[in-house]
Amino acid sequence: MSDEKEEGVDEVFPKASESNTGNGGTQSNEQLNTIEKSPSTLPKENQDKNRSSSNASGMEKVTSEVSDTDSKPDTRKSRSFFETILSSSMSTLDEEKSSEFQDGLILAESSLEVSTKGSEKDILHSKEKLEKHKDVSTVLTPDTRDPELLAYLYAEGISDIPPDFLEGQVKRSLLQSIENARVPEKISADMLSEMMIDDFTVQLNSRGVTEMPTGVFDTKMLKYLYLNNNEIKIIPKGIKLLKNLEILSMEGNQLTSLPPEISLLPKLRTLNIGHNEISSISDVFSNLSSLRCLLMRYNNVQVFPSALEKLESLEILDLSGNKLTLPETMINMKKMNMFFLNSSQISIFPKVLCYLPNLSKLSLAENQIQSLPKEIKELKTLKELTLSHNKLTFLPVQLFQLIHLEKLRLNDNLLETLSDLVENLQDLRELNLAKNLFKSITDSICHCIMMEQLNLNDNQLKKLPPNLYKLKYLRELYISRNQLILLDEQIALFKDLSVIEVSGNALMYIPVEIKSCTEITTVDLSYNKLSFFPIGLCALYALKHLNLSGNHISEITTEISFIKSLKHLNLSRNKFPSFSIHLCTLNKLSYLDLSYNAISSIPAHVQKMKYLRVLLLHHNKFILFPGELCALHRLKTLDLSENKIPLIPSDINHLQELTELNLSNNEFQSFPTEICYLASLEKLTLCQSNGLKLKQLSELISKLKNLKELDVSYNELQELPEGIGEMKSLVTLIANDNCLIKLPLSFSSLQNLQHLNLRENKLLHLPSDLHHLLLLRNINFDRNDLVRPPLEVCKGKQLLPITRYLESADERDEKILDNILKTIASNIPFEHFEFFCQKLQLKSAVIKSIESNREMVLEDKVTEALNFWKTENQDLSSTAMTDQLIRVLTMADMYYLTNKVKALKLCSRVVKF
Repeated sequence: MSDEKEEGVDEVFPKASESNTGNGGTQSNEQLNTIEKSPSTLPKENQDKNRSSSNASGMEKVTSEVSDTDSKPDTRKSRSFFETILSSSMSTLDEEKSSEFQDGLILAESSLEVSTKGSEKDILHSKEKLEKHKDVSTVLTPDTRDPELLAYLYAEGISDIPPDFLEGQVKRSLLQSIENARVPEKISADMLSEMMIDDFTVQLNSRGVTEMPTGVFDTKMLKYLYLNNNEIKIIPKGIKLLKNLEILSMEGNQLTSLPPEISLLPKLRTLNIGHNEISSISDVFSNLSSLRCLLMRYNNVQVFPSALEKLESLEILDLSGNKLTLPETMINMKKMNMFFLNSSQISIFPKVLCYLPNLSKLSLAENQIQSLPKEIKELKTLKELTLSHNKLTFLPVQLFQLIHLEKLRLNDNLLETLSDLVENLQDLRELNLAKNLFKSITDSICHCIMMEQLNLNDNQLKKLPPNLYKLKYLRELYISRNQLILLDEQIALFKDLSVIEVSGNALMYIPVEIKSCTEITTVDLSYNKLSFFPIGLCALYALKHLNLSGNHISEITTEISFIKSLKHLNLSRNKFPSFSIHLCTLNKLSYLDLSYNAISSIPAHVQKMKYLRVLLLHHNKFILFPGELCALHRLKTLDLSENKIPLIPSDINHLQELTELNLSNNEFQSFPTEICYLASLEKLTLCQSNGLKLKQLSELISKLKNLKELDVSYNELQELPEGIGEMKSLVTLIANDNCLIKLPLSFSSLQNLQHLNLRENKLLHLPSDLHHLLLLRNINFDRNDLVRPPLEVCKGKQLLPITRYLESADERDEKILDNILKTIASNIPFEHFEFFCQKLQLKSAVIKSIESNREMVLEDKVTEALNFWKTENQDLSSTAMTDQLIRVLTMADMYYLTNKVKALKLCSRVVKF
């Protein structure tokens, strides 16, 4: 397993750009899985309802289903940050808050009764909505119907707003102000409808708004205001009008200061202003008597704001990413429950933190701390301590007096030993010692009997503590990239084990006793020295993810069919000579990696793998395309690169759900047109850095209407098909290291193109209409022979200077052509007129018509002839027309005029523009 992501405040308060989609989309499972829920996390009024409910146990069951699907809820688990925040913050809310909320509902309901503007249907709908507000659910799931609780979870980054909540009535003034706000693009009606969650909540995240909509201040009942990830620089003084505002979240804007008027918000309890440019906070902020949570991470604060010390209700403070020193007077912040100061270049542990009597969670990750003070023992209420990514070389014995610690993260330090006193931490659930210098781990760790997660990755361990099996509640064991040569048979005693990762060691076999660990869902044994498939794994009916890559296994055992739940199997970089028929019995498998083996054929029984979505067979021994794969109708990703395949069968068109296909470095004599009938294809890779080179692409490639990425690099293509302009979905085109001389005329039709790599070709000119590719961002024209524009203009890899150069060049070339046309018109003798017109390939009727026109002098007649010629060649650029005229004059034996035109062209190009 890769090192676990540092849990600081990011665990619970993820940035809006990560946790929110801007339209209230559902939160990812990974984020929801970090939340442990229990009835104790509810507001007091909801707890009362829960206690009086006759089906409370049923509610607890539903609640448990929301937590990690791969783990079972357990009363032994430590209270998560989610529980702490609601128990420490919301449980302290008095009944006045509840009555205020109900008063607001009554007021809203009365306004409905007197309203005559809405239809009867709308009024009924609004009343139903109010009933939902009153009937507060006691189950903390994404379907929660309690708007207040849901808004609180959303503000803290714990949950997103379900789409079906986007039904609130938006006030006319609010809509109007939003429409008038200066944004890069006009907000559509659909976007506006998403803005108002209910009568108390405005959500306007990631809209490109540059100023706060003034109509917000007319929403007197507003409680929750979210303006994350915009471009707002100033908070208007009108913010003081929002007397009922409880949550203000403006993370990821361009704020440099906060107006004093914010201190006039008597009910504000959560203020999120992270990732801005704020350097200080006024003393008047000490008036925010209700403020419980302040997030100021990643600003420019260098001096600890003294106003914070007077915030008597403040419980959660995040100052990560600022470069400041904590004052001794911070000791007065008695209610501080959670404090975060990550990534702040701290080299000395701030002793003042040791005297915050109610501190339960402390994170000082990603600093330069080398030691911990003895005073750390004073943190008697501490439950979570994160000191990851520091410079710790030893741990003081006083650390092990923190007997209430439940989570201790010390990964990525310089620790060599762990004190025997670790056994004092009887409540410890999670211990992370990854990326240190441990050569051994004290057996005393085995007395931390409540341990559920132990991470010892990336150390120098040759063996594990002999009594490790005493950790009977252990669910996750990470011991990858050490020096282990065996796994003890006592692993069978880990009855609750769900995840075990032992990659990057020197294991030669896996004890069969592992079959007793029936709860295991994930096993990683990659990059060891296994020669045989571990038979004990075949009894793990719950196993879903198995990684055996990088071993020496050559045969699959028949018993693998007993792993009924297996979905993800990685057998890459082994010694398999064939695709084992026993793999075909894994009918729930969705991901199979058999790359870097010696497989040359596929059994017909592969058609039984009906749920297979990803199949990786690159770097094998295929000399023919395995037609058996065409029966996998639900396959979405297929990689057959680095083989010796010369042809693609027409049956490949049966893979109509295929979205990604890699056929690179095979032996195709020509472009395999059969793949052009894969209508769902989104990514096609035909890079030929090894193997035969493709000379051209088929025009049929334009049939791939859904293709988003095309890689044809390292071939010998001289041109791209004209039909490529019909591939409107194309976002990425990689065609470096080819022989392209020019781009097709339809190239500017690729309106969604964002990434273009044409490095190492033979391009001389870029199309003048390149500016139509408005989304083009990443450009590479290096190592071409460009003269228009010169390569120096393209080295910056920016579209704007390239297109400006081309526009200027077009204007110049058009002027040169006009001068050349005038010169020719005034220098064609009468006796050569008809012959010259013939060389221009004008029709006889046109020539006679011009000749018979007695109202025109000779110069006008030549001009008329040239205009006809220019119209017929309008697809040519001005430069191309000039070159064509020079060829016409040469064929007409008008050498004196040819030299004159050449000189005019040369002199004109010398002039800078």
